[in-house]
This record gives sequence, C-alpha cells and structure tokens, in this order.
Amino acid sequence: MADQSKKPHQDPETTGHEWDGIEEFNNPLPRWWLWVFYATIVWGIWYVIAYPAWPLVEGAPAGYKNWSTRANIAADIAAAEAANAGMNTRLASAELTAIADDAELNGYAISAGGAVFRTWCAQCHGSGAAGAKGYPNLLDNDWLWGGDIAAIHATISHGIRTEEDDDTRYSEMPVFGDILEEEEIVQVANYVVSLSGDAPDATAVIAGEMVFMDNCASCHMEDARGDREQGAPNLADAIWLYGGDFETVMQTIEGSRFGVMPAWNTRLSEAEIRAVSAYVHQLGGGE
Repeated sequence: MADQSKKPHQDPETTGHEWDGIEEFNNPLPRWWLWVFYATIVWGIWYVIAYPAWPLVEGAPAGYKNWSTRANIAADIAAAEAANAGMNTRLASAELTAIADDAELNGYAISAGGAVFRTWCAQCHGSGAAGAKGYPNLLDNDWLWGGDIAAIHATISHGIRTEEDDDTRYSEMPVFGDILEEEEIVQVANYVVSLSGDAPDATAVIAGEMVFMDNCASCHMEDARGDREQGAPNLADAIWLYGGDFETVMQTIEGSRFGVMPAWNTRLSEAEIRAVSAYVHQLGGGE
C-alpha cells in the first residue's frame, strides 16, 4: 500500500505565459548570479565614467582625474618628435643626393620613410610597393616622371594632376574615341600591342603605325618609348599600368586615363617627404 504521508510531486508555478500548450516555469535565478549581474552593471557605469570612449560635439570627455587615451598618445607622439627633432632638421636641410652618403642619416631616413610609406602610401601602392592596376609598381625601373631621388621627391611633394598644387605633375591623354574612327582605334591598338607582344590582327599593324605616328608619336615618341618629361609611358616594353591586353589597350585609347596622386607637401613635413623619397628610391627601382 502506498505511503499516503508523502505529498505528490508538484511542478513550480508558471509565469502565466502559454504558447501552443507550452507553459513557462517561474524559476527564479540564483541569488549569486543576480548579485554578479548587478555588480557588472555598477562596474560598467564606473568604467564609462573613468575611461570614457564616446565622442561629443567638440571632442571627447576626459575620464577620472582627466585621464584620456588621446592625451596619452599625443604625449607619446610629442616625446618621439622631440627625440627625433635633431635628425629631422638634418634630413630636411640635407642635399637629396647626399643623404645616401651619410650612413646615420640614410638609415634614419629609410626607417622613418618606411613608416611614412606604410601609413600613407601602401593603400594604393601596396604594402610591398609592387602597385596594382592603375597604381605604379615602385620596385621596377619604369618611371613616368623619373626615378632619381630628386624626381621622386618632386612627385611626392606636388602629386600628379592635383588641382590644388600649381607645380603638380601634369599630363593628359586625349580621349581618342572622340577623335579617331573605330577602325583607326582598332588599327593603332593592334600596333601598340605588337610592340611588346603579338597583335590579334597582324594585318592591321601597318595601318596602325601610321595612325600612331599621326596622333600618338608627339607624346610617346616615334619609337614609342615615351617621354618622362611629360609623363608619357613607354609603350614598347611589357610594363603596363592599366593592362596590356588588346581589350584594355582599346579602352585606354578610346577613353583615356587620368589617374590622380595627392600632393603630400600639405600633409607631410619636409623631413617626412625626404624620408619616404629615400625609402622609395632604395627599394630597387630608383635610379
């Protein structure tokens, strides 16, 4: 006979919610869990007050006893600049061609220039300076405006086709899609491709050469090896900024190219520009 003194098992009360016949038990959370939860809320409020990270309209608030990550970083930067002030003064006043002859100065310039390059230049030219489509490879010997350190310095300082700088490097290829007939563009594209490879239509090369001499040789020269003084690329090698296949050459002739590089003389100091010039020059393609 069953023991009638034992009470039958009873489920906890429910929250009163029911969904599709399913009810939710009203099981309170353990007290220790709740106290930990309340403690994290208090800690979070204190942390936001002590170490604020939220911006306001005119800057960010300081934390407990005016603590600020921005102020700490600014102090570290100021200390580094003060420590390097002497070397930067030497670098800014040195002859560009003499930097490499001073081992101490050259070592500093290359180290500092590498940091400048990775901060400001790698986004376009790549972390290894090998470039990408539309962005020049700085490791080879193919330079549009010259690869000696003075030319590199001028290019970095004034940029390319930068409207804000009167001394910027400037050249502009005509949009030949508005000047030549489609047949002439096909012919000259075949000729240009033939200079460093096999043309898709060998029968169009001779006619394309005539189109080239009439319309392109004034910038790219009669031998198609370009003119650095006006930023006209060498078309006789296999190095291409936008691509050297037939379709890409067609697009370049029809629509032109007009890449822009910022002038860095308003963003970087003279010492930083000289440092990154020295860094780029010694990468392997500098002349």
